[in-house]
Amino acid sequence: MPSEKVLENKKAIVAQLAERLKGSQAGVLADYRGLTVEQDTALRVKLREAGVDYTVVKNNLTRFAVNEVGMSELDAYLKGPTALATSADDVVAPAKVLVEFAKENEALEIKAGFVDGKVIDVDEVKVYAAIPTKDVLIAKMLGSLQSPISALARTLQAIVDNGGAAEKEEAPAEEAAPVEAPAEAAAEETPAAE
Repeated sequence: MPSEKVLENKKAIVAQLAERLKGSQAGVLADYRGLTVEQDTALRVKLREAGVDYTVVKNNLTRFAVNEVGMSELDAYLKGPTALATSADDVVAPAKVLVEFAKENEALEIKAGFVDGKVIDVDEVKVYAAIPTKDVLIAKMLGSLQSPISALARTLQAIVDNGGAAEKEEAPAEEAAPVEAPAEAAAEETPAAE
């Protein structure tokens, strides 16, 4: 039987892992068996750049954590070496980085994942990986919002530019035309002959 200190340490690890799972928008479980140290290091660098937390986890401790947070469906995938990639900010980042890396390195095998507490299989992980990143989606959205406004601004500027040119052409014609007084006003100004 493990000592009290070891049990407390394991309980703390399970609690941290459960908290990490609760605070994550998405995560992916992967089997990293067969990756070289260089490949693993390259993967960790890519994940870090994407803001993804990546750790190798013990299946028994992970099993306690996933059951604690209500994702017991992940239990079936906790066999063999397991690495966990999670993101608190970006739903697609863990899936995108791991799936792209797995295409180049066949040794990395995606097991399953989760999004907002819902367990997803490998095919769904690949669907999430195909979604553009949050920054790309925001840029596209801003571009689509900006496009009609820019078109309106160009149209208004063209009207101003063309309208200004038309006023300049018409202005000399108006100045050259004599201003005639209305007939009634002319009759009032002239003294009546007696």
